[in-house]
Amino acid sequence: MEDNIQEKKESGAKQFFSFIWELAKIALIALVIVAPIRYFLFQPFIVKGESMFPNLESGDYLIVDEISYRLSEPQRGDVIVFDYPKDTTQRFIKRIIGLPGETVNISNGQVHIIRNGIDNVLEESYLPNNLETYGDVNIALNADEYFVLGDNREYSFDSRAWGVVPRKDIIGKAFLRIFPLAALSQIVAPSY
Repeated sequence: MEDNIQEKKESGAKQFFSFIWELAKIALIALVIVAPIRYFLFQPFIVKGESMFPNLESGDYLIVDEISYRLSEPQRGDVIVFDYPKDTTQRFIKRIIGLPGETVNISNGQVHIIRNGIDNVLEESYLPNNLETYGDVNIALNADEYFVLGDNREYSFDSRAWGVVPRKDIIGKAFLRIFPLAALSQIVAPSY
């Protein structure tokens, strides 16, 4: 009888350790699959503050595409997440307005993009009609430099205040808003 009890204890212990081993294998496989996706392809980002209002709101949960800019260059209108150039421990979200080789001139409430001597006023249909871009800025962008603005121009701390974003500081392009669920949508750059 004691042998039978001992065998049941050993069998129970083997089943328990077998169960733990299976859980450990599943966790390891999940880690091997998820970690590269999370660290090299996509990552979550939570919007903090109102600098991108009305297009993005504080608390919006976004997915940032980190791979697209390895294959192509950032474009005007892309909403990007980047390391703040003055303190790279902080991450900001803004919209690209000026591209390398261009001059960005902000005056009289309008954004002018000057490329190859041609001056164009930037038409920004994604912003409210009565919005003006305050500031008096004239910045010539070098290679690998970008000029960014928040969509809520009156309350955004952006390139008007601290200068350009180097290409190396860009983490990726915001491409999907997944929370709140009622606002689930792809984030698409406007055409200019």
